[in-house]
Parts: sequence; C-alpha cells; structure tokens
Amino acid sequence: MISYGVLTIYAALAVWAGLLVRGFMRGRYSWFLLWGIGLLLVLNIRYIIEGAPDAIAFFIGIYDVLDNLGASEGSAAMASCPDNACTVWGETYTSHPAWGVAFHERFVTGPDWRTNLLYGHIICNSVAFVLMHIQMLRPGGSPKGGSHKMLGKVTFGFLTISVICAVLLSAQHGDVGEYGGSWSTWGFYSMSAVVYSCAVMGVLAIRKRDVETHRIWMWRFAGSMWGSFWLFRVMLFVLGPILVEYQAAALLICIWFSAPFGVIIAEVMRRRLDNRAPLGMPAE
Repeated sequence: MISYGVLTIYAALAVWAGLLVRGFMRGRYSWFLLWGIGLLLVLNIRYIIEGAPDAIAFFIGIYDVLDNLGASEGSAAMASCPDNACTVWGETYTSHPAWGVAFHERFVTGPDWRTNLLYGHIICNSVAFVLMHIQMLRPGGSPKGGSHKMLGKVTFGFLTISVICAVLLSAQHGDVGEYGGSWSTWGFYSMSAVVYSCAVMGVLAIRKRDVETHRIWMWRFAGSMWGSFWLFRVMLFVLGPILVEYQAAALLICIWFSAPFGVIIAEVMRRRLDNRAPLGMPAE
C-alpha cells in the first residue's frame, strides 16, 4: 500500500529545502518561513480533523520509510504494533520506530484527559507559532505598542497554555522506555524551559521599556519554537535511521538539543541581519 499523503509531505519537504537554498543565496527567507508555517499547520490540523490516533499514524508513516531502510531484523529502536494500525502504509511496513508505536498506543488506549492535553498543546502551540511571526514581521517599535502589545499578550497566553499541557504530558513519560524513560521527561521539561524562558525574558525586557533587548529575546524565542517543532522533526528524520540499533537514542538527542540549537541558529541569523540592516527592521 502506498501512502500518497506521506509522499506529498516528502515533496513538500523537498520544495522547502529548495526555498532554504534560495534564501541562503538571496539573503531573504520569507518564502521559506511561510512554507514552514503552512506545513506545520497541515500536520497539526490533521489532529483536529482526523483525531489523534489517525494523525499519529500518519506522522509515524513519515518516518517508517527511512527507519526501515536503516533497520535490520531485531533493531532495538524498531517495534511492531497491534494489527499494524500505527501506520498509513498498510502492510508495506510492519516494523516502525519504537517511539512511534508507544506514541500511538498511548493515545489509542489512554484516558481522554491525556488526548485532551495533546489537543490543547497542539492547538495553542500552533496559534502561538503563527502569531509569533506576525509579531516579528510587524514590530510595534515602542514599549506602548498598541495592537502589537495586545497581540503579544494573546501570543503569550496561548504559549503558556501550550507549555502547561506539554509539561503535564511529559510528566507521564517516566515509565515509557521507548521514549527514553525519565531522560525524556526531563528532556521535554528542558525544552519547555528553553522556549518559555526566552518568551519570559522578552516580556520582562519590554516591561522595562527596553525595546532592543525585547527584540533580541523574541528572536531567540522564535528560534526555540522553530527548534522544538521543525528542527526536532528534521533531526529525528536524519538520526532515526543512523541510530536505529539504539533504542530511544535518536529521540533523546532531538528532545534535549533541538530547542537550544534553534536558539543558536536564530541568534546567528539575527546578528547577520543586524549587520546589514538598521536595527528594528523586520526579518524577511
């Protein structure tokens, strides 16, 4: 069975990679950012339309292809699931990333409140992600801020709910060996702390009327958000097949390092843009 949905995602990722190369060549990243935002919404809206189990099966299907290419019989990071229901590839792949099997099982057989926390995290994180870009591309320019200030409060509110849901979900990972047990719990706590602390530092700066420091921390916040969502998934896409013989190794690396790496990348980009443009000019 061929999953044309997953193949479409691969095609979208290929286009996105091309837009990244184009951005490097021209020094303008607008289309790369817009494509990434759109693709994030496509992946996340599936949870609301199809429900968590089906959306998770689709998500696992994205990783099935490469992970199976790198796997051998009995690979520690691979597992099977009942009736092969945790993928959209039918019987094409009967072994799947072990973290994916556990992910699917936890939301098929788990309590409703766990699924509701997942929905809360996904919805609020998606809204915060979109509003974050509106804020950065249309800066307020002063501590008083007007609509920029109001939208910032809304963004921070959605982010807060998203982080709370994420922390509550992470607290349940201690006994999930496929995730890495307590290492995954503390890793997700760390990810949440990186994201939220960047946002909080930006809020504290603007309360002190320090517009420039606020702008710097909002860049870092944006980097942490991109890191925890997109860099996490891209790293897992690459590391999964490489570390397929080590249970949870690839996932743990992504959990612990994606958000900090995102902050570092955003900081490098901000400094490069600041060197070529007046301070306060929106990034493209």
